Amino acid sequence: MAIREWKNTTMITEFILLGFETSSEFQIVLFMVFLAIYIMTMAGNILIILLVAGDQRLHTPMYFFLGNLSCLEICYSSTVLLRMLVSLNTGERSISVNVCIGQFYFIASLVCTECYLLSIMSYDRYLAICKPLHYAVLMHGGLCVQLASLSWLSGFLAITIVMILMLQISFCGSNEINTFFCDFTPLVKLSCSDTQVLKIMAFICSFTFSLIPFVLTLTSYVCIITTILRIQSSTGRQKAFSTCSAHLIVVTLYYGALIVVYMIPDSPSLKDMNKIFSLFYTVLTPLINPLIYSLRNKEVKEALRRDLTKLLSFTGIQKILNY
Repeated sequence: MAIREWKNTTMITEFILLGFETSSEFQIVLFMVFLAIYIMTMAGNILIILLVAGDQRLHTPMYFFLGNLSCLEICYSSTVLLRMLVSLNTGERSISVNVCIGQFYFIASLVCTECYLLSIMSYDRYLAICKPLHYAVLMHGGLCVQLASLSWLSGFLAITIVMILMLQISFCGSNEINTFFCDFTPLVKLSCSDTQVLKIMAFICSFTFSLIPFVLTLTSYVCIITTILRIQSSTGRQKAFSTCSAHLIVVTLYYGALIVVYMIPDSPSLKDMNKIFSLFYTVLTPLINPLIYSLRNKEVKEALRRDLTKLLSFTGIQKILNY
């Protein structure tokens, strides 16, 4: 009987991303706000990449990984925000099943990649603070490239298995997704196929590419803080902590939002809260990361000051020549 009912059910070919259900006037306000956030996110992360690539003093492992993180944030923000901006501008909320699964694939892959990048950055700070005499030998250029490449490749390859399984399931019944992007849990809930294998594989990927990097990051910072507390002089402690404080803030904000989003009980009363925290780690974190690193990092501020001085100097010379 159940099989006959399943066969008579109309298969879903597109979803409706409900997003932020507000009045049309407020939709315009949201569009302007998110457009400004997207522009600032792109500008801030592109600036970090240009500074790291163009300034010889920033050609170190820490800034190499920071450049990779900024590149990832650009991809992350574009994957989430561009679709949201189109929806807010046109009012079109429908998205085909394949496109929705594709968006999930890129978001999930970037999440996994960021988790490993953050753990690698924490390991880099661990070596710099806890093993300073061996740092240059251990964290050499070749290893940096290998670790960054491994983060990107592993993140995208791992989620490929989940995506292949997801493409094989069917969707029926309701086609409404009560969020602003395609996530795993709401997609699985709309499926009328057996998703047991898919859920197991998703759990394995989540454990391998989220929990393990989190534990590695946590372990690195326990060692870092222990080492800093053993430093006798307050100046030495402050200098050591300043080299990793920006990254520690980024890690805390990112994992804090992730944990809240995926640990909140799935109940209708908490849906809006889930959206807010999802917004935080998908939209706001890529925006504030460049601000944190630029405002709390002396070397980045000095590099920016040098480049601005060169630009202003060049502009002044050009004005004199034109005059």
